[in-house]
Amino acid sequence: MFEDWSSFPVDAIDLHVEVDTAEGRRVGLERALRAAVRAGRLAPGTPLPSTRGLAAELGFARGTVTAAYDQLVAEGYLIARQGAATRVADLPEPTARDAGKGASAPAAPRFDLRPGMPDVSAFPTSAWLRSTRRVLTTAAPADVHGVGDPQGRLELRTALAEHLGRTRGVLTTPDRIVITSGFYQSAGLLASVLAEAGVRAVGMEDPGHDVYRDVIRRAGPRVLPLPVDAQGARLPRPVDPAMGAVVLTPAHQYPTGVPLRPARRHEMCAWARASGGLIVEDDYDGEFRYDRQPIGALQGMAPEHVAYCGSVSKTLGPGLRLAWMALPGHLVEPVVRAKFRADWHTQGLGQLVLADLIARHDYDRHVRAARLSYRRRRAYLVRRFEAERRAGVLRLCGVPAGLHVLITFPAGGPAEDRVLARSAERGMALRGLRELWHGPAAEQGVLVGFAAPPPHAWAATVEELAAVLR
Repeated sequence: MFEDWSSFPVDAIDLHVEVDTAEGRRVGLERALRAAVRAGRLAPGTPLPSTRGLAAELGFARGTVTAAYDQLVAEGYLIARQGAATRVADLPEPTARDAGKGASAPAAPRFDLRPGMPDVSAFPTSAWLRSTRRVLTTAAPADVHGVGDPQGRLELRTALAEHLGRTRGVLTTPDRIVITSGFYQSAGLLASVLAEAGVRAVGMEDPGHDVYRDVIRRAGPRVLPLPVDAQGARLPRPVDPAMGAVVLTPAHQYPTGVPLRPARRHEMCAWARASGGLIVEDDYDGEFRYDRQPIGALQGMAPEHVAYCGSVSKTLGPGLRLAWMALPGHLVEPVVRAKFRADWHTQGLGQLVLADLIARHDYDRHVRAARLSYRRRRAYLVRRFEAERRAGVLRLCGVPAGLHVLITFPAGGPAEDRVLARSAERGMALRGLRELWHGPAAEQGVLVGFAAPPPHAWAATVEELAAVLR
């Protein structure tokens, strides 16, 4: 007799599904399973019967069930892994920010091309489990389950100081690193500290991430646009004396994809030294450069004037909520105080597991494998639209890096609103360029993320994108 539900074999789990075969068995099964997931009758993580078992139960050919499962995996409703049961995916909920936007993506896109989303199906589960076992059985002190240090676990800060110096050229020490839950929180903490110090304005890239503009504004400072061209962001002339900080994405500008060139890097650092200003460096996907070694962090040029921010959101997954800041010495204490006021501490066990993963270089191995996979995907995407690029119908912007490509439309090309409307109709999640400008849009386009779709569905997803842009 089985002792608990988890010990049942997969095919022993009952699945009630009513299949309308009017349009064929495969289509009917797809619709029935899709409806069950959307309605919540099949909860995230629920294992499904094997294709052989469900086919026998329904009286269908096994190939029919296999084809239905494959289609729902491609659409993001199911997750399939080698040697494991097919399970129901964890579908994202629509956010308040997306409500009412006619061009926004559906909650469960069939084709997920959102920028900045990694391939979470490639999460290094085995390595993470090994590190978790080591931490729980040999390394974790009793206080890991208690109240934590708002600055973060020393074990993770120590591992990060070595890792960031070796891989990103960051000059820091464990006592200057603060652990947060993501760049969103990091930006909010820095903005509040800057506002308390009397900073009245912050420069931000134009175009740039609209969500982070809101974070800065809520803290109090005005946001000043820093125009972006082929050399990266540039300082305005003259510089507003109220501007006490700038927020930059030097390795791979979001969204244009251009790196901050050496002359501009020196210009930004010279401004910070002369004015006492702060550079906030968002190194959101700096690990992923495909034509050469990743560009090093700006922080290494001026450690006392740059707050370097990174996370595992693009490497492992945003659900882990683990990020960090390497700070100038004078900012550590006020930022730790702000972190304490915001949420006291970041969960401790995940910090220790990540520290172990980094120390044993499993994290490095995962990043290298992801870099190879994403490079192939990006190359496939660029080749597919080479004819349109040569014809001047589309422009693909940015260096070979990151997790997205910016496609812009020249005059007479497709309009951004029309493309977003068509993509929504076809169940495709894209992001438009227009809302990323500080003022009126200077150019139209879409950001195409190439990391999230499962590998077996990538070619079909690109063809669907081609149909949307056609």
